[in-house]
Amino acid sequence: MSQRTLIGGLQAVQSALRYDPTRAIEAWVDRRRRDARLVKLREQLEGAGCPVQESDAKALARLLPDVSHQGVVLAYQGASPRGDADLAAHLDRLSHAPFLLILDQVQDPHNLGACLRTADAAGVDAVIAPRDRAVGLTPVVHRVAAGAAEAMPFYQVTNLARCLRGLKDRGIWLMGAADEAAEPLSRANFTGPLALALGAEGKGLRRLTREHCDTLVAIPMAGHVESLNVSVAAGVLLFEAVRQRSAFMAAPG
Repeated sequence: MSQRTLIGGLQAVQSALRYDPTRAIEAWVDRRRRDARLVKLREQLEGAGCPVQESDAKALARLLPDVSHQGVVLAYQGASPRGDADLAAHLDRLSHAPFLLILDQVQDPHNLGACLRTADAAGVDAVIAPRDRAVGLTPVVHRVAAGAAEAMPFYQVTNLARCLRGLKDRGIWLMGAADEAAEPLSRANFTGPLALALGAEGKGLRRLTREHCDTLVAIPMAGHVESLNVSVAAGVLLFEAVRQRSAFMAAPG
């Protein structure tokens, strides 16, 4: 069953409308704001057949208390929650080597939103996370992801360890990001069927997740900080994978 999602912010609402305007249910705009971007967005909403109600900043803040709404909130028909069976069906439909991102108990919605946006830019086939002790597709995630929360297939699985075993049974290479006992990023092979696993803020990958990985890689750190934010680390790893996979596909023979 699909779920009704509230999305706030000019770019997030515009991206959702661009992705599928038929999912727009209703919108509220701040009657006091007359800036060009909001006026244009209102015209786009009305052009898509979405009812637009005038409101005020306080009422919009009550709708989305944790999001900077920028004068607009959209009620959007989100996708149905997707789990283990949906992931299996999605992988069955792929006609190329899978390229996946696994987030192990990431709880910060800003990090999840940024990871979804980066994954979409890198051409990732799906993002996988555990259902428990991990953030889902909240309004903050939609706001930060700027449209990627709608476009990127996102699956929350019941048991991550079991999911990882299932991926390995499909011949997908599991590569985890970790500092300890890890090979340098420069020596890692990102070609072929691949799932990149990153851990939660501060804690990294859980022990059981690390044990299921075929290899662990480390991002070289040249300064004083010991680690990167998970969304930044995801960007480094995903685009190294993009570089290698593009070169591999372009190689003769």
